[in-house]
Formats: sequence, structure tokens, C-alpha cells
Amino acid sequence: MSRVARARGAKERVRGRVRGLSHAAWAMAATALLVAGDAAASDCERTTVGLTPLPALGAETYLGLFQGGLYPNGSNTMPLAHAQAGLARAQMVVPRDANGEPAGDGRIGVLSIGMSNATQEWCAGNGPPCTPWSFTGRASVSPLVDASHIRIVNGAQGGQVAATWDAASDANYDRIREEVLKPAALTEAQVQVVWLKVANPTPTVALPDQNADAYKLLGNLGNIVRALQARYPNLQQVFLTSRVYAGYASTALNPEPYAYESGFSVKWLIEAQIAQMSGGPVDSITGDLSYDGSVPWLAWGPYLWADGMTPNTSGLLWQCADFAEDGTHPSELGQSKVGQALYEFFLASPFTEPWFATELAPSAGDLNGDGKVNGADLSILLGSWGVCARCIADINGDGIVNGNDLAVMLAAWTE
Repeated sequence: MSRVARARGAKERVRGRVRGLSHAAWAMAATALLVAGDAAASDCERTTVGLTPLPALGAETYLGLFQGGLYPNGSNTMPLAHAQAGLARAQMVVPRDANGEPAGDGRIGVLSIGMSNATQEWCAGNGPPCTPWSFTGRASVSPLVDASHIRIVNGAQGGQVAATWDAASDANYDRIREEVLKPAALTEAQVQVVWLKVANPTPTVALPDQNADAYKLLGNLGNIVRALQARYPNLQQVFLTSRVYAGYASTALNPEPYAYESGFSVKWLIEAQIAQMSGGPVDSITGDLSYDGSVPWLAWGPYLWADGMTPNTSGLLWQCADFAEDGTHPSELGQSKVGQALYEFFLASPFTEPWFATELAPSAGDLNGDGKVNGADLSILLGSWGVCARCIADINGDGIVNGNDLAVMLAAWTE
């Protein structure tokens, strides 16, 4: 049975399960598990679970059924039409006034949405101010970030599971408006970019079951991106990240293989948008994902899952010290890893660099930082061709130096 067939068969079950538990109940359950998890020690001996990160899985399959890669057909490279749409959306992220109209002295609101892990990685505190090792802490002091226009704010909050974000009327959005945006002198009309990282607590059904929690999360994600567009009318881009390694987890909050399988939920959501915008049908679980009015343009942010101490294609690995006592929430070390990955992503991605970086930041193709994009930079790129762990030649940040990076360089060629 194909994924689509299984997904369609699970559609009503997924909806029923979501309806069966109120948003408040989800939050209470998650919070209780967070408290319980603090008392349990991490399983530090479990340094691997034997699963392959999606970028490395590529055209191969998980469980013999689910193809890897971050994008369709086992590829880690975004399809050209979707990339072109993303570049166009990047140009639409401009400073806006409180009413959402373009203004030279306006603001670009960049907002996080998600649960405890997301708030710890984005801000790592009850800020502002955020801790210096978090993404916001790093970006707020960087001379490469356009601090004159960008306002990075933290909407994520502990205990706020996926089901508490999936309708525009959810209390979380009023909380963000009153407690996050207003103190930062931002309005909902100025929020233009979102980093989205969500999960549901205590998953119990793994793939390939037609009732798998990965399908439930996929349905949540479709509802969430529509809710985001409804609340933030000028929202242009949503970058998604799935969970990190959970092999050290000592509680049932979100262990493996569910943390790993959340990557498929993100992958399938983005693929559903790509397929729909290419003329295909609306996905039966995600619902309408048209970026011509229904939702923002969707893409991967940094992919952060690695099989414990085995580095992924970006060179990222997870040691027990990267987590708190429950083996699920990040310690300061883990928060710092994600904070740095987010910082590098927003600064280097061709879909974010146009609005995120200052003029001090080198062009996406200027690898040697001399203010030019020429043969010297091309030599660096060709010398790094192939899998490349966080190297400067990986312009789009997907862990591989290939034709996609070359195309960005040639587009910025100066001599």
C-alpha cells in the first residue's frame, strides 16, 4: 500500500484523535511529562538507534517504504520551481510599518512557533534578553545581521504541543500578540518569517502503521501553516525543523523512533505543497497548501537529526551531554548547537540572506570575502564538491556542494 493510500485511510482517524483531546488537555499532558522527565536520568549508553538521517538516506527507503531525502525523489536539492518561488518570496520580505505597508523605517518580524525545545533553542530563556548561545542571542550581537530592521521574537513556549497551534483562534496566537509582539513594538502585520518546530506528546504508533503519529503530526502541520497565514497576513516564508535525536530519552514524552519519524512529517508537508503547486491534487491529510493565498511558502530549515554519536551529512552529532536529565530537552550545549545551526542557516541560505544579512555580510557566492564573485570563489567551490560538513562552499546549507550552489554563485557573478 502506498503512503498516499495509507494517509487517506488514516485521515478520519487522525481528525478524530485530534478532536478527542482538547488543546488544554494536550498542554496539561505535555507539562506533566516535562515535570516527570526532570526526575529521570538520561540513557547515555544508547549512542545510536541505527537509523539513517533523511539527507543520507536519499533515494533509499526507511522500512522499505518511505523514501529519504529532504525533497521529492530522494533529493536534498529543492525543485527549481519551488526554489524560484522561494527566492521571489525572499524579495517580498521587506520592512513594514504597523499596518503592514512597506516602509523604509519599518520592521521585519521573525517569529518562532513551537514547544519547549523550540523556545530553548531559539531564545534559551524567558527573554528578552535571550541567552548568548541561543539563536536570538547570537543574531542580536552579530554585525552581519540587519538589526536596523529585523526583530527576532520568541513565540514558542513550553508545553505548547502541535494541537495548540492548529487554529487561528488558538490562545497561543493571542498570547503572542499581547505578550511577545507588543513589547517588541511589532504587530501581526509585520510578522513575515516563521521558524516552526512542533511535536505532540507521548506518541505510541510508529510507521508504517496507518495510524502512525507521523501522520497525525502531518495533519497538524497543515492546519498550523494555514493558521499562521490567517494570523499574519504578510507572512511569506515558513522554515521547518523536525526533532533532534532522542535515543537518550528516559521518558515517553517523545522518544525514538518518533523523533526521527517527525522528519517525515515535515518532508511530506513540503512535498505536498510542491506537488499541489505543480498541478497535483490537494493532499488528503495536509489540506490546501497553495502559497497563492492559503499558506506561506514552505521549506526546510536546518535538518538537525543525527544518529547519536554518528555525524550526519552536516557533521552534526549528539552526545548525552547535549541533553538535560530527561534525555529529551537540550542542555546549554544542545541549545548552543541548534542556535549556531539556525544562525548559520539564516545568514547563508539564499532564501533568507537577502533580508537577514547586512551589507557587511559577503554575497552568497563570495566565498573568500573579497567583495567579488569570480574565479577565486569558483575554485573554492569546485575544490569542496560533494558532501561537505558545514563548509563555506555549501551556499544553500544542505550539506552538499553541488550544482545548486554553483547556480547561486553564477547568479551573483561580478567578473
